[in-house]
Amino acid sequence: MSRDTITEIDRRTLLKLAGSAGAAGLVGLAGCSTTGDSGTTTDSNGTTSGETTTSGGGNTGPYEIGMVDSLTGSLSAFGQRNQRGKDLALADVNEVGVNGRDLNIIVEDSGSESSGGVSAAQKLVNQDGVPFLIGSVGSGVSLAIYESVIQNTDVVQLSQNSTGLGLTDFPGLLRMSPTGRTQSTALANLIGEDGHDSVALTYVNNNYGQSLADAFVNAWDGDVAYNNPHDQDQQSYSGVISEMNGADADAWLFITYQAEFATMVNEMYSSGYDAPLYGADSVSGDNVLNNTPEGSIDGMTIVVPSAPVEQQNYQDYVSAFEAEYDQSPTVWSAYAYDCVITAALSIQAADEFTGSALSDVVRDVTRPEGEQVTSYQAAHDILADGGGPSDVDYQGVSGPIDFDENGDPVGFLQILEVQDHSYEPVGFIES
Repeated sequence: MSRDTITEIDRRTLLKLAGSAGAAGLVGLAGCSTTGDSGTTTDSNGTTSGETTTSGGGNTGPYEIGMVDSLTGSLSAFGQRNQRGKDLALADVNEVGVNGRDLNIIVEDSGSESSGGVSAAQKLVNQDGVPFLIGSVGSGVSLAIYESVIQNTDVVQLSQNSTGLGLTDFPGLLRMSPTGRTQSTALANLIGEDGHDSVALTYVNNNYGQSLADAFVNAWDGDVAYNNPHDQDQQSYSGVISEMNGADADAWLFITYQAEFATMVNEMYSSGYDAPLYGADSVSGDNVLNNTPEGSIDGMTIVVPSAPVEQQNYQDYVSAFEAEYDQSPTVWSAYAYDCVITAALSIQAADEFTGSALSDVVRDVTRPEGEQVTSYQAAHDILADGGGPSDVDYQGVSGPIDFDENGDPVGFLQILEVQDHSYEPVGFIES
């Protein structure tokens, strides 16, 4: 497959991803305290709490669940978007209600670190008693939460932003974003299609980076001239960049985070290094564009999880997001939105507000056996009229969900190219 064979569809392209990763067929692609419309209160640390606590009893106040997010730290750009997606979802849910009640979400900060995520989850589960936990950003953080807090309990964990391959081995840990294996295979295909025979690869030294790097190596038919990890939050990566340059590879591939990549780009630019650049989803974002010289990454190709941008429910979501925040959303905020909707539908469908009961239905409300619906209102109405969880197939703003037995969803990927220091969509991959 070559890029010359891609058919333009409104400047977007639909590709079929060949390879072992494409086994599943897709049907689509701190400040002052403030009180929102949903009745939740956010304090100066970004923590949201309900005015009425009902996680353990009562039947008139709001249902209360938890969320661990990256409000600070290297992944905070994701966390900010997640909070906006969460707030939009809460507004949609509470306009309709859940069994005649509101939904409230207690938000705790992971600091973008596993230890912070575990502490946050322990507070939510052990002190607040939430039966459903959305969290977190970063595969290593999500997995640490699951292994240290959630595993061997009835609490449901649904990660909003985790693509690490290792999560598939923990079926009790659900995630809204697709596995990174599809990204790695797509990158291997694209680099090969562009005529490159060798790659210099560096990846962030955690579960996310290691798993995607391993998957890339397995999918790549050419030579891996350099393949080494790097740590987060370093002031300089000049040694890594120098070694990549010395490997004399045809192309450079980065599987890391925005802050780390921005530092690398500046060091590449100042050293005069020039190579075709490729990247996984986590190297793209405003943090990179705002902190690197104009033109320094032009021509770079990045593969990112994507929403089905042609679908009406996603377009409605974009309109609502832009009207509220004067900014376009990313698919990461759409994942957070769908986590909230899925939690609300699970509560509506469950026999009781317990982790065990929610576990029994959380997969079913998004599966294709039910009637396809694209809004919380429509799904709620089916359940309110006597339908069961298997009667609903919620199609999210991030695309079809359809959790499999491993807790993995299906999903779209999008190919981005940096042009004039801006990310431009040049294709879609259906995996």
